[in-house]
Amino acid sequence: MLKKERAILALEDGTVYRGYAYGHRGETVGEVVFNTSMTGYQEIMTDPSYNGQIVTITYPHVGNYGVAIYDMESNKPYVRGFISREFSGTYSNYRAQQSLEAFMQQYGVVSIQGIDTRALVRRLRSGGVVKGVIAHRSYTHPEDAYGEFTPAEEQVYVRRAQGHQDIDGFDMTREVTTALPYAFPTLRSGKRVVLMDFGIKHTIIERLAEVGIEPIVVPAHTTPAQIMALQPHGLFLSNGPGDPAPLEYAHKAAWELMGLLPTFGICLGHQILGLAAGGKTFKMKFGHRGGNQPVKNLLTNTVEITSQNHGYAVDLESIPNDAFVATHINLNDGTLEGMAHTRYPVFSVQYHPEASPGPHDSRYLFNRFIEEIDLFDGGSGTPVAKASTGRLGV
Repeated sequence: MLKKERAILALEDGTVYRGYAYGHRGETVGEVVFNTSMTGYQEIMTDPSYNGQIVTITYPHVGNYGVAIYDMESNKPYVRGFISREFSGTYSNYRAQQSLEAFMQQYGVVSIQGIDTRALVRRLRSGGVVKGVIAHRSYTHPEDAYGEFTPAEEQVYVRRAQGHQDIDGFDMTREVTTALPYAFPTLRSGKRVVLMDFGIKHTIIERLAEVGIEPIVVPAHTTPAQIMALQPHGLFLSNGPGDPAPLEYAHKAAWELMGLLPTFGICLGHQILGLAAGGKTFKMKFGHRGGNQPVKNLLTNTVEITSQNHGYAVDLESIPNDAFVATHINLNDGTLEGMAHTRYPVFSVQYHPEASPGPHDSRYLFNRFIEEIDLFDGGSGTPVAKASTGRLGV
């Protein structure tokens, strides 16, 4: 029997899972979450929204179709670690350039396999997400890579997980946003839209370009004056990692621009709009992460299967003066999944309509955004009575 290098996953609650090393040899610490997608591991790894998190894939076999450069959602992986029941030792895909393990080694992604991921996910669902450490025996004991960790060594990693900084209250967008503005090249002229980058995915930019938008991506800290100086037709608030509450600069910018530009927010951008309007967000027990989340469109009374990745949600009832109304709700737990302003052409969804990976049920929202822009530009110029609620679902 082929020997495998030992590894452990130590959680802050004292639980230790024993498995085998995979990917880059080393140690890593982060918030342990799970994703229920059956495919798309490369897109998940390179999604900046996972910055600071160790991702558990519930599908038991990962890596069999390799890695293709065209499936990158950013310039590198942002996950702190990766967990699977089993990683494939081989791959078969005409588009692939390398194996998943070679990709992980290239970018320093520490991973573990061979643990009971079903038990881990049940623990996260019952107790909520926790901080954890993945440690490879070969990293700390190269002379005995195949030996077991001692109970004392395991407790060292438990304490390390306990001492790791919480995601709550920490601004993680500073680690993922673009350093400089840039324009996305398009083959045709269109409506200029400023995309505030809180951790934007490549596919989102591509989908906006497809519907006739000229995207200009700017850093998260860009001021309203700098945005308006670009003379945009619209504003897009992107996805991103972590807690939306400490991003006060983003709340302020969204508030000052509300009503001046048609605005579309997704994921973190959705939460920022809720906070900008005076509302509150809360941390969910284990969040929504996967490509199979059912959402009800309240405007059309239809159901969309959506791709999601978030651990926080907007409390709609906390938003004063009924500034926003619900347009979408999650059918599993009733949390808010979409909202629209009652007076201005401003709307948002908590999920990912670009769906990379995931179903394409919600791609219509990109067309709705360009419709909002066209209506705003072609109207009287007064945002009052141009709310997006009446047009989102038709």
